Amino acid sequence: MSVGIRHDDLRRRNRAMVISAVRRDGQPSRTEIAATTGLSHSTISAISSDLIGECVLMEARGETTSLKRGRPQVALALNPDAAVVAAVVLSLNFLSAAIIDYTGHVVAEEHRRLDTQHMGREDLIRQCIDIVGQGLDRLQLSGRRVLRIALAVQGITDAQARILLWTPITPHTDIPFADLLEARFGIPVIVENDCNMMAEALRWRNPERYREDFIAILLSHGIGMGMILKGELFTGTHSSGGEFGHMIHKPDGARCRCGRRGCVEAYAGNYAIWRNAHGLAESSEPAANIVDDDMQALAALAREGDGPEREAYRTAGEALGFGLGSLFALIDPAPVAVVGIGAAAFDLIEPSLRAAIARTAGGQHSGSISFDTEPDERPLIREGCAMRALTFVDQEIFAPGSQPQESSRQAAVI
Repeated sequence: MSVGIRHDDLRRRNRAMVISAVRRDGQPSRTEIAATTGLSHSTISAISSDLIGECVLMEARGETTSLKRGRPQVALALNPDAAVVAAVVLSLNFLSAAIIDYTGHVVAEEHRRLDTQHMGREDLIRQCIDIVGQGLDRLQLSGRRVLRIALAVQGITDAQARILLWTPITPHTDIPFADLLEARFGIPVIVENDCNMMAEALRWRNPERYREDFIAILLSHGIGMGMILKGELFTGTHSSGGEFGHMIHKPDGARCRCGRRGCVEAYAGNYAIWRNAHGLAESSEPAANIVDDDMQALAALAREGDGPEREAYRTAGEALGFGLGSLFALIDPAPVAVVGIGAAAFDLIEPSLRAAIARTAGGQHSGSISFDTEPDERPLIREGCAMRALTFVDQEIFAPGSQPQESSRQAAVI
């Protein structure tokens, strides 16, 4: 027995497909959208006409990139004024907020240095609310309204409850960031793990490499992971389902800043590499923070020759490799993006990492595992937040045709 699709559901799905095609391809023609979506030309013509009238899309002057002969086709583009979202990133001693237009471009941005590990709970919350408020104040003159706020944080977050459950960057737990921000600004809020947002951004940046299955590993003061499996973000019960850094590498081993012993992070995080390079005991208190310049200097010493510095990076690579090998025993080998300050020292880490993977069941095809590096995680996290928020606007507001009144202004032609 076949089940029919309601007209409203079909309309919403088709509108979502057109918007997604324009967001993915930049400025495609209607013919190119038909080729990627499988929708008929007449359907696309009607939908694009409606979306232009609603100021979601706009026609872009100039020819498309199509190489087909004949009359130049008019490209469709996202209207930057159709919507605005906010991306907030809270990490160790750092807070940023960006206001981003509907095309994904940053309209305004602010960064703050904070002592997150020693701030009071209320002060930390106040800083987060204040930085969002300053960004919203900048929009008042333009008349645009923020439709979604995405907050990314290091640590374990409950995506459904939208709560920061635990994080190594502050002793405070169970912070209901979404409820607090919504109560202050009246804007829907999502709370996500920062490494998951890195994976989201990579998929948008390089869909040819990062598509159905891939892994993003954060190598910084801490170790984190975001995974895309079967084309979907892996979240588990909580949004930070991939707590790779806190998998056990050696039971009862080195002290981790999470309070346990033997975690992968306790051998591969910046503080762990620093601790081993300086011959400190594995039971010693993890350093609160190590600046990037110090880690770069440590890597330079490791490249000069054999010594404790090089051995520290070898140990880090081994911990990461055994952890990845165990993971690849459960899932097929996949492309890996190494992100963060640790990516700048990946030449020191990779040999022992690959050797460790090859010693595991998941390393049977270790030669096919490819690595790429991204030395700065913050732009990726921000972009992931932006795309998470913009995708919500695409699918939940504009696809059903329920955009707010502010979007009813006439669209300019670019």
